[in-house]
Amino acid sequence: MMAYHIPVLAKESIDAMSIQQDGVYVDATFGGGGHSRLILNELGSNGQLLGFDQDEDALANVPDDGRFTFVHHNFRYLKQFLRLHAHRKVDGILADLGVSSHQLDVAERGFSFRYDAELDMRMNQQQEVNAASILNSYSADDLQLLFSQYGEVRNAKTLALRIVEQRSHQSLNTIGQFLGVVEPIIRGHRSRYLAQVFQALRIEVNDEMGALEDFLKQAMEVLKPGGRLVVISYHSIEDRMIKNFLKAGNIKGVADKDFYGNINRPFKIISKKAILPTDEEIKNNPRARSAKLRIGEKK
Repeated sequence: MMAYHIPVLAKESIDAMSIQQDGVYVDATFGGGGHSRLILNELGSNGQLLGFDQDEDALANVPDDGRFTFVHHNFRYLKQFLRLHAHRKVDGILADLGVSSHQLDVAERGFSFRYDAELDMRMNQQQEVNAASILNSYSADDLQLLFSQYGEVRNAKTLALRIVEQRSHQSLNTIGQFLGVVEPIIRGHRSRYLAQVFQALRIEVNDEMGALEDFLKQAMEVLKPGGRLVVISYHSIEDRMIKNFLKAGNIKGVADKDFYGNINRPFKIISKKAILPTDEEIKNNPRARSAKLRIGEKK
């Protein structure tokens, strides 16, 4: 198996799953297979692990292990494909919401501003919408909203207006063309600014927030009582959604009360505060820097 992705918060996330040797588990974001390998190490001969990933490149990392089933789909279809594989309930679910190192490092995928390539950013290469189609079709207001909301870009309105102005002369199809639009208005540190802009585009291209909400709702349904939901996030919006969901069973964090006013809390929160990577892990794997791990146990 090609180890192209160093698993983030590896020990912490595997410990958090409280793995039983004969249990059924899900790695909802298989990627390079780093977390899956660690889960398989903890499982006995009767244990089962299902790995979800919509990315074609993940197929190269599937382990030759009879206990493992690869599901080549987005984790937003969790319940549907668990049922297809005769698993209505599972003992634990792990999701690492980060983009894999491999995706960032393969130039033609268009995830990184370090390479000139097509403006792509699709996790699922079969879908039609890519970064170029968004930049060339969204209104200035919609572009401003996505850069502000998903990238926390300080001058999102200026950026949106520049994009609309530029595309009126020439469509934006490559990273090089897009950087030509962005460079003159960069605020603050160049790499940080570009990372925020590219992150916002990637989230929109892949409907990451919509997929996350779908996944969380289904994870709550398919977990057995006592089963663990373990999620690693890298963005403040994602982290807030997960925190709210574990607290209240919905992404807005609105308390669900019964007739008598008692709050329905579907999860027991295992760690009150998010678990963060150590300084040593960040030093060895800088992409772990913004990671936050949250754990809930189904009641």
